[in-house]
Amino acid sequence: MLALSVTAHLYPRLEAEHFGAGRLTKIRAQAVSGPACRRVAEELGLPALLRAAAPPDTPAAAAVVETERVLASVLEAVIGACYLCSGFERTAAAVVEAFSEQIDEALSNPVDFKSALQEQLARRGATVSYEVIEQMGPPHDRTFSVAALVDDAVVAHGSGRSKKLAEQDAARLALELATAGGE
Repeated sequence: MLALSVTAHLYPRLEAEHFGAGRLTKIRAQAVSGPACRRVAEELGLPALLRAAAPPDTPAAAAVVETERVLASVLEAVIGACYLCSGFERTAAAVVEAFSEQIDEALSNPVDFKSALQEQLARRGATVSYEVIEQMGPPHDRTFSVAALVDDAVVAHGSGRSKKLAEQDAARLALELATAGGE
């Protein structure tokens, strides 16, 4: 429901021929990503509601409700419940309003460092791959460390709350290094 609402909002407003389906997909994915959902959940006060509903004297429960994955999942569940109660039109309008900052940010600053790095390397016939180096923290609050390898040589390390975010971070750093090196 979340992705559909944002897609239904974006598609008629953007020139599909200009942006292309792939680029529209990336913009939508960024607008409804885990970090975006977390920001919206925090703006709506979901962490406080979850903490209040958690069993008393359970510090682990309080920590879990702060995680991006839990906040995103609960937010999507709330959106689903709104859809069941109010239908698509009203729910989609509320979703677009709640995610307006994230949509605007995705449109003005699209973040896809992995694609940018891959395109840059393809021009010179090189390839990039990513390898998870380390996983830290408990399953509900994990941080990943990833290496970006260009033709099997490590060029950058990145970290993030998911493998995808860690890969994006490594690609961003690889691009910065390539730009600083004059490539």
